[in-house]
Amino acid sequence: MAKLFEAIGKLGLGLAVVGGVVNSALYNVDAGHRAVIFDRFRGVQDVVVGEGTHFLVPWVQKPIIFDCRSRPRNVPVITGSKDLQNVNITLRILFRPVAGQLPRIFTSIGEDYDERVLPSITTEVLKSVVARFDAGELITQRELVSRQVSEDLTERASTFGLILDDVSLVAQQEAERARFVVEKGDSQAALLIANSLATAGDGLVELRKLEAAEDIVFQLSRSRNVTYLPSGQGTLLQLPQ
Repeated sequence: MAKLFEAIGKLGLGLAVVGGVVNSALYNVDAGHRAVIFDRFRGVQDVVVGEGTHFLVPWVQKPIIFDCRSRPRNVPVITGSKDLQNVNITLRILFRPVAGQLPRIFTSIGEDYDERVLPSITTEVLKSVVARFDAGELITQRELVSRQVSEDLTERASTFGLILDDVSLVAQQEAERARFVVEKGDSQAALLIANSLATAGDGLVELRKLEAAEDIVFQLSRSRNVTYLPSGQGTLLQLPQ
């Protein structure tokens, strides 16, 4: 009986060892993901592994999993317009890697490729495009600006093995639009005042002066510390000795 238990124990230990080896030789690639294999002797393999359960050589090979689904990222950029105005723009990007170029992306850029690439190329493209328009045109020609940014950024990202499914200027531009409308309204108000002065001449200016003087007299009349001295008359004031 003792020999039987010993044999069962050895069998159990053997199965545990085999199970551990088999388990370490298996890895899963979830839906929407791809894997790149790093071999300790041959480096990064050119083959991209698809979804499912796969085998590898324990200790020798290591899988690096990449998410190939579209992911959003917001990139804020402060740049200058054609008329030297500071423009604050936030770009929303939906991006994903080209599955067939994952070995090159991993070798040349790394797993955090989005952190390394997207902010730099977005800033580069936005500065280039925004510099072609003045502050007003960035609002009135928003669709043209957005399309130009999308085309230039998509082309630039493709050189790094990235696909941009969507590029859009986010709600921050609505604030810029509101500010532009206010500034435009102030300009129109200033134009109306200038036209009124041109039509009425100096009469309008004199009228405003009289209105201002009347308001000053009214304010002074309400003060107890003000004494009025009649013009052209001598008035003696008893000052303390």
